Formats: sequence, structure tokens, C-alpha cells
Amino acid sequence: MDVDNPELSSTELPVLTKYVFVCQNRTCLKQGAIAVLAGFEAKATSAFVVIGSGCLGQCGNGPMVRILPDDVWYWRVRPEEVLAVVERHLLGGKPVEAMRYSQVCSMVRQLE
Repeated sequence: MDVDNPELSSTELPVLTKYVFVCQNRTCLKQGAIAVLAGFEAKATSAFVVIGSGCLGQCGNGPMVRILPDDVWYWRVRPEEVLAVVERHLLGGKPVEAMRYSQVCSMVRQLE
């Protein structure tokens, strides 16, 4: 399994846990992605795996976070918001709607 590949689909990952991909490419790094990644790593449990990923293809909207197998995207994530994602989505099972990135949802609907 190539964990640096942002094109992974939920069908390519074993559904043992949730996977949190935090973009670590140029633009997201400039927008604070290192601190966001560190925040998720500090809160990691056996319920999810945190992966610093390559570009997630949404430059300028970061730091971007993608959670699989749910295929939920969060944008402009700040370190102080990580706890909400962990508690409400990763442990509680309910995405944080106010933080969701709707552009990806719109693009997927157009492709269907």
C-alpha cells in the first residue's frame, strides 16, 4: 500500500480503522499543515491512523485533511480544530459539518 498516494480510494484500504491524511505539500505547509499533522498525531488512538500525505489536489484551501474510508474532506484546518475532528468524527462517527470541504463533494457529483 502506497500511503503517499493521495489518489487512494476507500476500496484499496483495509477497513480496520480510519485513515487521516494530512496534506504536507508546499501550499498546505505554508498554511500550517505541520502543526495540524502534529495535532492529529498527538491525539492518535487505535481508532485511526494519521498519515502525512503528498498533495491532495486542493491547493490554496489548506491545510487539507481527508478521512478514509468515510471520504470526508476538511479544509483550512487549524491546530485548535483537530480535537473537534477527533472527538466528533473519528471517535464519535459524525463529521464536523461546519469544517467540511464542499468543493470535493460538488466535483464528485458532477462526475457521477
